[in-house]
Order: sequence, then C-alpha cells, then structure tokens
Amino acid sequence: MNLWYFLCFLSAVAIFIAFANQYLLKLQTTIAITTGSVVMSLVLMAAIKFSGNGLAESIGSAMEGVNFNLLLLKGMLGFLLFAGALEIDLHLLRRQRWEIAIMALGSTLISTFIIGYASYWLLQLLGWDLSLIYCMLFGALISPTDPIAVLAIIKKMNAPDNISVQVEGESLFNDGVGLVVFTTIFAVAFSGEEATAGGIIELFMVDAVGGIIFGAVLAAIAHWLICRSNDSSIELLITLCIPTAGYALANMLDISGPLAMVVAGIVIGNVTRSVGFSEHSKHTLSHFWHTVDAFLNALLFLLIGLLLVVMPVTWGEFGLGLLMIPLVLLARFISIALPYMGFRRFRKYDAHSVKILTWGGLRGGLALAMAASIPEGKLMVNGVDYHTMILMITYVVVIFSIVVQGSTIAPMIERSIEAGREKIDPDFQRAEDAVSKLSHSVGK
Repeated sequence: MNLWYFLCFLSAVAIFIAFANQYLLKLQTTIAITTGSVVMSLVLMAAIKFSGNGLAESIGSAMEGVNFNLLLLKGMLGFLLFAGALEIDLHLLRRQRWEIAIMALGSTLISTFIIGYASYWLLQLLGWDLSLIYCMLFGALISPTDPIAVLAIIKKMNAPDNISVQVEGESLFNDGVGLVVFTTIFAVAFSGEEATAGGIIELFMVDAVGGIIFGAVLAAIAHWLICRSNDSSIELLITLCIPTAGYALANMLDISGPLAMVVAGIVIGNVTRSVGFSEHSKHTLSHFWHTVDAFLNALLFLLIGLLLVVMPVTWGEFGLGLLMIPLVLLARFISIALPYMGFRRFRKYDAHSVKILTWGGLRGGLALAMAASIPEGKLMVNGVDYHTMILMITYVVVIFSIVVQGSTIAPMIERSIEAGREKIDPDFQRAEDAVSKLSHSVGK
C-alpha cells in the first residue's frame, strides 16, 4: 500500500475513534485513540498469526514502511511543538522561569543517572549482562517528559495555572536537554568517542542555545512580516512557514529544531498575537492551530499504538518493561522532589505539586523515536538485539504512561483545585456570598 494513502486511512481511523469516544468511553481523546490502536494491534497480530488474514498482513507491511523516527523527529514534531507553545502564557512562564529551567536541566540529568544506575543493577541481578553506558542511554531517552503527550492531556484538565505552566514549560524545554544528553551518550556507546566536558558544553551550546537563538530570529522575521500584512490569510501562512521551512532549516543547521519551535511559538503567541493580528485574525489563528494540533495528535497516538504490530514481542522484554515502570516513576519523583525542597524555601507552592508533576510527567512519541534510532545488530544481550530490547521496554513504559497515568491524573488535579478553594480568605468568601445573594434577590 502506498505510504501516503496508508497515513490518510490511519488519519480517518483516528478521527473515527475520537468521534466514537464522545458517546462510548468518554475518555480524554488521546488516551482513547492510544487504547483503541493498541487493541487494534493485538487483533491484527492475532489475525496474522492464526488465520493469515491478507488485509491484516498488508496493514502490518504498511506499518513496517513507516519510519516513525523520521516522521516524528523530522516532521510532525515541529508542528506539534509550535502549536503547543502558541498557547503558553508568557507572564506565567516568566514567573516560574527558574523552576522550569532547573527542572528542565537538573531534573532530567538526575533522572538519567538514577535510571541508568538502577536499571544496570536490576539487569545484572536478573542475569542480563549489559554495560552501564547502555543503561545510561536508556535513562537519557526515557527521562525527558514528552511535550506532545503532556500538552495533549494536561492542558485539557483545567489544572491550576502555577502547576500547569510548570508541567507544560518543563516538557517543552527538557526535550532539548534530553536530546543533547542522549546524543552524547549515544556517541560514547556506539562511536567510541570519549566524552569530555568541553565536547559536551560545545554540543549543548550549538544544539540547545543555537536552537533558542534561531527560534528568536524566526519569530522576529515572522513578527515583522505579519505586522506589515493586511491580509489575514497571508498572516496565517507566515506562521505556517515556521514549523515547515523554519524547522527544516534548523535540522539542516544541526541545531535544536524543537527548541526553536518552542521559542518561536511563545513569541508569536504572546507578542505578535497582541499587536500584529486583528481580532478576526486572532480567532482564525487559534482555530487553525488548534485544528492542526488535534489532527496530528490523533494520528501520532494512533501510530504509537500500532507500532506494536511491527515489534518482535517476547515475554522477556515485556517483563523488563513492566519492571522499569516503577523505576522510572521513582526516578521522576526523586528528580522533582529534590528541587522542590529548595523551591519551597523561597515561595509557597501547591501541596500536590510534586505528585502532579511526577504522575503528569508523561512519556510518549519522543522516547520511542529516540529508542528507534538505536542501530540494529550492533549489540546482543543474552541473544537479544539491544535495539529490540530497549525499544520494547520503552514501548511498555510509554503505553503505561499515556493510558494509565494520563487517565488517572484528573483526581490529583481536582484535589489541588479543591485545596486552592479551601484557602480562600473567609472574609472574601462571605463578601462573595453576600454579592451572590444580592444578585439573586435582584433577579427575583
């Protein structure tokens, strides 16, 4: 089947699942699509194995032709990050800038080391003779929270602003840090290069800082053009150039395209939206990018579930994936709780912040894309290809993260909202009640 036709059909399936979910399961849309696609994968695998169904085999062959790593990292990611960053409130982000910066950098590094050493110890205990450097590589790819998964779920749950901006801001920025850490460890593990402080700093400066500067330049150019345009269609098309040509150019320059999209999206969404668009154009901008975001999210989460069809599933790797789930969650909790011990010395925070940031630190397509980039056939562990092993472990953690964590975080957020209401000043509450009674009396 033609790959383009296959993606078109998958898009229709994802939208159909989202439509049916409104009346049947009534779950958050991305959770419903991921769950539905995993069920579809199991049905297809059973049909291929036990009945040799021709349609199932053709779908499986088409999935093998999808380069998930290339499709996400070099294509869809730019659109999704730009659309998500457009909705970030710069005022709230500025207030939490130090917390977000520390968690995006410090928490990612802490989690990487904890997962690396803990997984090394666990695998050695179970008889899997894997070197520490390869365990650290897994820690690097699974530690960053996925901005796509986080933004798709958290922003629809009406979380308190101070928590929401931390979760969204951290997830948008820590993927750049995670990719730099992953790239560095990858070079040591597979290229035999020696990791030096100078080399790591240079890589970070070129990749991360270069991406931030490039994103600011893109935003400045787009802002200048939009402010001088009188055509709302042209204004919208200019924003479309950022995650297309701008993202492609960033990748060609070997700088962080994701960070460039985040910076450009924040500037366009907060500065240009206020002074460069008419009221009609503002509405069109939001509607267009919400639609793009919803469509690509639906397709991405369907693909995540269907990846199971092309994976050589064995009970050994599946069991390791289950064992890694609590380890990853524990590392996330420690990497968030430690900075918060310092944060609370200077500012008051929601009592549920650490819990929400831990359970809401979802993993998704980015972790799978990094795992898929590990070369095949380079390393065998107990007769199993390291590529296959890490990809399967990552898949189990990602599916648990999206389906279980994503579907159970709402009660935590609700408790946080209730706790915030209880802290309202009693005098203010009595005044509010008096106004409410007066309005009711006038209404009568």
